[in-house]
Amino acid sequence: MRRIITGHNNEGKSVIKLDGPPLRSVGEDVGGLFEIWNTDGNPIDSLDAIDRTDTEIILSPSPGGSKFRYFKINPTPEGIPADVLEELAAQAFKSIGAEHERVDTTRHPTMHKTKTIDYIILLEGDVTLLLDDDEVQLEPFDVVVQRGTNHAWINNGSEPALFIAVLIDADITE
Repeated sequence: MRRIITGHNNEGKSVIKLDGPPLRSVGEDVGGLFEIWNTDGNPIDSLDAIDRTDTEIILSPSPGGSKFRYFKINPTPEGIPADVLEELAAQAFKSIGAEHERVDTTRHPTMHKTKTIDYIILLEGDVTLLLDDDEVQLEPFDVVVQRGTNHAWINNGSEPALFIAVLIDADITE
C-alpha cells in the first residue's frame, strides 16, 4: 500500500509531505492492521512532515482523535478449539491496548466495543458482522457505520477479507 500525505510548504503552496507505505502494522499472521493516518485532537499543522502513524498501534483513537487504517482478517482455520480461539483473541486485543474493549465475548471471542463512530468499507471477502442480538452478511463495497456497539467480524471465505476503516473518538449514548 502506498500512502500520499499532503501538506503545505512555507510559501503556503500544497505539496506532498510523505509518500510511501504505512510505517506500522500489527498481527500480520492473522491478516493484519495497518495504520494509514491518525489525529490526536490537536490542531493540524500542515507544514510539518511528521508521520502521525509512527507510534505504537492502539485500537481506539485518543480523545478527540481519529484513526484511518486498513485491516485484513484471515479465514479461521478449521478445527481450532474454542479455548484456543479465546486465547488468541485475548492476546491480539492486548497487543493493541484493547483488552478493556472486550466487554462481552459470549457470542464470539473477537467481540469488542469501542467508544467511537466507525466508517468501515469491506473491499474484498465474504464476511459476517456479528452484533449481540443480530448479524448481517456483507459483500464487497458494503459500508458499515459502527456506532459504539459490541461486534465482531467473521471471515466466512477461503481468502483474506480486506477492510478500510475510519475510527473517530465519540461520546456514545446507550
